[in-house]
Amino acid sequence: MNRNTETARDILFDVRRVTRRFDGLTAVDGVSLSVARGECVSVIGPNGAGKSTLFNLLTGMDVPDEGEVRLDGEDVTGTSPERLAARGVARTFQHGRVFGNLSVLDNVLIGAHSRLALTRPGWPVVGAFAEVARALVRPASVRREEEALRADAEAIIARFGTRLTPRIDQPAHSLSYANRRRVEIARALALRPRMVLLDEPTAGMNESETAEMLELILELKRDGLTILLIEHKLDLVMRLSDHVIVLDDGKKIAAGLPDDVRNDPAVIEAYLGHRQVGTQGGRNESIATAPHESAVIAAQHG
Repeated sequence: MNRNTETARDILFDVRRVTRRFDGLTAVDGVSLSVARGECVSVIGPNGAGKSTLFNLLTGMDVPDEGEVRLDGEDVTGTSPERLAARGVARTFQHGRVFGNLSVLDNVLIGAHSRLALTRPGWPVVGAFAEVARALVRPASVRREEEALRADAEAIIARFGTRLTPRIDQPAHSLSYANRRRVEIARALALRPRMVLLDEPTAGMNESETAEMLELILELKRDGLTILLIEHKLDLVMRLSDHVIVLDDGKKIAAGLPDDVRNDPAVIEAYLGHRQVGTQGGRNESIATAPHESAVIAAQHG
């Protein structure tokens, strides 16, 4: 893609030749991608392609050996997740992370309290566990805002309908896996980000639950949220994405519009042995649903 086209896309997030090696293994090899404001860009690839490792590099969970990450034109390579959150970048994880002994509401309030701390000049930016204590202690300086924060958290939970609203006071550990994923996404949204990185948001969800998540993400996209997505359910990727990036063995092997990528011979070859190629329902199905990506590499830093 030429520079004029990149400029026309109003790039918010720009990744330039990012590389990460582990003990001689190149997990991510010179990957570049860009995400314009309001776009949904999806990263797909077969098992162990390096997708979650890439997300760790983009969100400050790990630091690339080479390359750079730019947000609004500014180099943010290696910037901590907390500092990126202050700049409006949130993420979820391949294996959902919630505070199991806290209620659904308190989990989401942690995101809201984090936003409050991050937007107050002079307040220290701390990790999530410190924010748990801050959220629960509720110092006098934030009590006046508590009602507004709670209303905001409840409104975010309401976006998930009957999946979370009736369970708002239940501890997160009592929820189904799919609902814990929803709580994690709700907490990320409580940061009121301008960009969110979603790592397999429909993992563990059945067909109807996946359809609900699709509608939620489409709604977020209509609201103007910029989204970078890892997802294995291709039908969802096709409906959501403005652009698709394909990784294989840590390398970018294809990038472009969803239909072009889906029918790319290099992509089909990369998936042989992982996916079925054929015809379903009277139309060509180049790629069917893939298995979950291995977390062997990502687990080192996730």
